[in-house]
Amino acid sequence: MVVEDEIFNDVQTNGIIGPHSKMLGPVADGGKIVFVTAPGCWGPMITPTIRGGHEVNVPVAVEGAEVGDGIVIKVKSIKVLSKAASSGVDTVREGAFVGDPYVAKKCPSCNEPWPEFEVVGIGEDAVRCKHCGSPASPFKMVNGYTMVFDHNLGVGVTVNKETAKMIAKDAWEWHSLPKNSKQVPILIFAKADIVGVPSRIRPFLGQLGTVPAVDIPDSHNAGDFGSFLINAPHPYGITKEDYETKLTDGHLDVDSVREGAVLIAPVKVKGGGIYAGDAHGMQGDGEVAGHTIDVTAESVLEVSVVKNINLDGPILLPPEEDLPPLAKPWRKDEWEKVQTLGRRFGIEPEPVAPVQIIGSGPTINEAAMRGFERAAKLFGMSLEEVRNRVTISGAVEIGRLPGIVQVSMQVPLSALEKMGIDEIVVKHYDLPY
Repeated sequence: MVVEDEIFNDVQTNGIIGPHSKMLGPVADGGKIVFVTAPGCWGPMITPTIRGGHEVNVPVAVEGAEVGDGIVIKVKSIKVLSKAASSGVDTVREGAFVGDPYVAKKCPSCNEPWPEFEVVGIGEDAVRCKHCGSPASPFKMVNGYTMVFDHNLGVGVTVNKETAKMIAKDAWEWHSLPKNSKQVPILIFAKADIVGVPSRIRPFLGQLGTVPAVDIPDSHNAGDFGSFLINAPHPYGITKEDYETKLTDGHLDVDSVREGAVLIAPVKVKGGGIYAGDAHGMQGDGEVAGHTIDVTAESVLEVSVVKNINLDGPILLPPEEDLPPLAKPWRKDEWEKVQTLGRRFGIEPEPVAPVQIIGSGPTINEAAMRGFERAAKLFGMSLEEVRNRVTISGAVEIGRLPGIVQVSMQVPLSALEKMGIDEIVVKHYDLPY
């Protein structure tokens, strides 16, 4: 087994990740991974043979990573490669799945599971079963759009129907799909329900983390979508105990997982298995439409191991400008004011640092509560103390509906020191103490 300082990874899975996933690597502790990822969500969703919602890349083992450790992932860069992309609000095609349209796909006419397919023309019925010729995509768009990009200008704009059809006829080229991707590009739908909408290109990774300790669809490695797998009527169903203990919340859809961010992911299988995918061109605070602009992207990551941290889910250190106002790091002049006030009343203020805990659950309220519970366990606080600290020195932000949140709070450095991550946080935010 040769440990490599840098690994290039442009190979996608068929949508299933877990302890049986064959890993690349290992990459060195402190090494680099370059991912070229395929668009997530819509392309895999409409492709009958892909068994998860994202077609993420195969995982990469990290030297020395053991169960109970954490892997520090520094996002050095993300570059959008697609020239155009499409997204929208989904609805299902009745009869084209068993229980879960992201996972257990079948032809609605001949009932062939995960049917081989061909693409005939463009539009929502273009993906057809090879066995009987019927439209076989389990999803349609209720309201959708096609957006073109100018990477030099850093902007995108949604196009009209005529342009969307032109792009659809050459969808693979416009989407710049990686050579190993098996998905049908969603651009073939030629959607143009909203025209002339501008947006800024601000890419991030919707999927980034470590593989779960149970084989599941990639899109369901989170507390919201993962709940659909409990006793599900297909081969990838899991128990409630598996759901509560074996997922790693790699499917974040948090817009701050972008260049300059640091993610600390739990290790639940030997080697950790760093995987990435579902890159997005832009998104606000919350993927409230269910989907956003999915793009082909090249991402450069640096990874290192922190021992015996025993995380239930990820910790995120976003770029400073992404932190909510009360969670922003204290600067030297501000901290001197805090010390002046505290000492006036005989109090020595405790140095703190901003940290985001990811919470996940079937609903947004359950996700927030799980985030509070994770924070209480990690930092040795009561649930009530966590809620107070979040209220006066942090925030709860939406990652995705129905159930991913970022719980921001200022955490005492003494608590972070016990976890072994104080130096990481202090360096990341250039704290004055």
